[in-house]
Amino acid sequence: MKIAIFHNFLDNIGGAEIVSLTLARELGADIYSTNVDQEKIEKMGFGDIMVRSIGRVPINAPLKQQLAWWRFRFLNLKNQYDFFIISGDWAMSGAVKNRPNLWYVHSPIREIWDLYEYTRNNTVPSYLRPMFDGWVVINRFFNRRYIKQVDKIVCNSVNTQNRVSNYLKRDAAVINPPINTAKFYFRQSGNFWLSVNRLISHKKIEIQLEAFRQLPHEKLIIVGSYEKSRHFQSYAKYIKDYKPANVEIRSWVEFEELVNLYADCKGFITTAFDEDFGMAAVEAMASGKPVIAPNQGGYRETVVNGLTGLLIDDLNADRLVSAMIEISKEPLKFKSACLEQAKKFDTKFFIEKIVKLLN
Repeated sequence: MKIAIFHNFLDNIGGAEIVSLTLARELGADIYSTNVDQEKIEKMGFGDIMVRSIGRVPINAPLKQQLAWWRFRFLNLKNQYDFFIISGDWAMSGAVKNRPNLWYVHSPIREIWDLYEYTRNNTVPSYLRPMFDGWVVINRFFNRRYIKQVDKIVCNSVNTQNRVSNYLKRDAAVINPPINTAKFYFRQSGNFWLSVNRLISHKKIEIQLEAFRQLPHEKLIIVGSYEKSRHFQSYAKYIKDYKPANVEIRSWVEFEELVNLYADCKGFITTAFDEDFGMAAVEAMASGKPVIAPNQGGYRETVVNGLTGLLIDDLNADRLVSAMIEISKEPLKFKSACLEQAKKFDTKFFIEKIVKLLN
C-alpha cells in the first residue's frame, strides 16, 4: 500500500511532528508539508526522512495557518497513493481531495476551539480582536465542513477525543502517540530538573521560573524550541529575560543530547495548560524519572499520581515547589514504576494499531 502523510509545518519539531516522522519511517510513507527545516529534522534523529514541500508559507499567524490550510485544501494526490494519513490540525483540509484517509488528531485547532478565549485575551492585541473573532467564525465553519470528508478519526488521547466530540461532533478511536522507549535510559538521579516544551504561552513556563526563584539551590534546564513568528519570539524573549540564574534554556538540541539530559536529571517538570497528550512526560518516565505535571489533560492518562510522579491540582509556583521538595526526598523510588508505565506507550504498539486500522 502506497501511503502519503500530510503535516502542516515541519520547521519546528515537537511531539506532533515526531509522530508524523515516525509514521513516515515505520510505514515507508511519503510525507508532505509546507515549511520544512531539514536540519532540525535531522537533529531529532530523522535524517533518513526527506519531506516534500507543497510550498512555503509566511512565518507569522494568521497568514501562516491560513495559507497552509488552503495549500492542503487544493492538494490532489489521489491518483498517486492508495491511502492518506493526515497528521496535523491545519492539514485536515487535505481530506477533501485525498481519500480514503485517516486523520490522526493531536487536537482540533486549539486557537479556534478550546484555546479561543485564552488566545484572544493573551496573544491578540485588543484592537485586532474583532478581526480575530471573524477569522475564528470563518475557520470554524470550514473546519466543520471539511471534517465530513474525513473517513476515519484517531486521537492521541481521550482528552483529544473529547474535544473532537464536543467541537466537531464526530466519534473517534484513541491510539496514543509512539515513544521509542528503547532510546531512553536511566543513568543517575542528578542535580538538576528537566523541562521539555515549546516556548509558547499556554505552556506556562513562567510558573517554573517563579518556583526556581524560590529554590536558588536547585537547578532547572529547559529544552525549549520556538518558531520564528512574532508571538513565539516575544514569549521566548520574555522567558529568557525573566528567568533566574539557576535556570538554563537550551534550544534546538540534538536528540542524543536530549536523551542524555533525561538520563541524568532528577525529575521532569511540565506546567502546560490542558495538554493534548504530553509525549515528553512519557519520555521522562522511559528514562526512569518522576514527573510533576498539572492534574489535567493528557497527563491524567500517562502519569500515575504518587507512583510515577505527582499530579497537582491548580498548579502554581508554590505547589510546584512543594512537589519538588517531596520528590527530592526519595527520587529513586519512582524509577521502576516509571520504566514499566512508559513501556505501555512504545512505538511498536502504536504501529500495530495503526496498521490494523489501515488493513
